[in-house]
Amino acid sequence: MKAAIGKSPVLAVVLVGKRRDSHTFLRIKLNACDEVGIASLTAELPEDCTEDEILHVVSSFNQNPLYMHLDEEKVINCVSPEKDVDSFHPFNMGNLAMRDREPFFIPCASKGCIELLLRHGVEITGKKAVVIGRSKIVSLPTSLLLQRHHATVSSVHAFTKQPEQITCEADIVVSDIGFLIWFEAAG
Repeated sequence: MKAAIGKSPVLAVVLVGKRRDSHTFLRIKLNACDEVGIASLTAELPEDCTEDEILHVVSSFNQNPLYMHLDEEKVINCVSPEKDVDSFHPFNMGNLAMRDREPFFIPCASKGCIELLLRHGVEITGKKAVVIGRSKIVSLPTSLLLQRHHATVSSVHAFTKQPEQITCEADIVVSDIGFLIWFEAAG
């Protein structure tokens, strides 16, 4: 990559607080960097850090979710879209939603879902897909990627009426709810 753009890539991560899931994602990202020879930097801030502290640290990277006292939108917009590997910036998410545009990055979990389907020969075009969950981190970008592959996509979440019926009618199901059993299987 250095030969292509004249710079060596560096993954920079700001981690706010001690959330276990955030530390797991950080470890996965850092391991991936090690595997491909990309340098990485991590800045860890306490849960009670101030907005000014995080904005000072964040110049081109972001960790989500932010704690209640921080303005998530302000922090995300501070990140340069070209360096937003999680694709949280409105530019990247908006371009993901537009079929004729490309984001700088596609969220890795969502891209992995599509890659898994394609590698196993699952036809996506014309299929009914259900995404269980409604997170901005995985569910939304996965829904958008499935639409880009011409699937008919439904979202099922805690307020959906008859989630079992909708899910059972799907050809493809992606779960982003963090636990195994959410509803009873029909029949």
